[in-house]
Amino acid sequence: MCMMKTVCVYCGSSDTVSPSYLAAAAEMGRALVEGGHRLVFGGGGTGLMGALADAALARGGYVIGVIPTFFNTDSLVHASLSELHVVESMHIRKARMADLADGFITLPGGFGTLEELSEILTWAQIGLHRKPVGVLNVNGYYDPLLAFIEHAHAEGFLYTEHRHLLLADPFPQHLLEMMQSFRTPENLSRWVDRSET
Repeated sequence: MCMMKTVCVYCGSSDTVSPSYLAAAAEMGRALVEGGHRLVFGGGGTGLMGALADAALARGGYVIGVIPTFFNTDSLVHASLSELHVVESMHIRKARMADLADGFITLPGGFGTLEELSEILTWAQIGLHRKPVGVLNVNGYYDPLLAFIEHAHAEGFLYTEHRHLLLADPFPQHLLEMMQSFRTPENLSRWVDRSET
């Protein structure tokens, strides 16, 4: 059983997206607070970032933003967070968010969101953390990514245990329940320790 006090959420900051994605982000924010979790995220006030934080704050949640200096502008940063960490670079931002979190959820987003998810999954694969990682698969947004993971496994690029590192569900509450029940797969170290293969 995984005890998640603080959950890191990666998501897009674009405002030019379907309202259904914004609604899902808000639902995720509410579900986190109702589950007793603190939220750490990228600190933005636009797009899914803003909808997520607004909903969590409206429910009385504790919301931590981590933003690099070049994004710390009135038009981009969320103005009403419980804590705001302003850091020097994207690398420091991602490391700080990872350090603060007990689990990771990815909502729909673009290149940056995908990069954050890929990095945190890779860190799990090589044993740098043992925290649960999930995607909120709203409107089947991550179906192509999940199909890619199956393809990579079929082609021999992922071991079975690595394939199961990523949890997925379209409903925030269900995803949180899956993450709470997560147990790190056995034999993760064989990716870096060839003696176990």
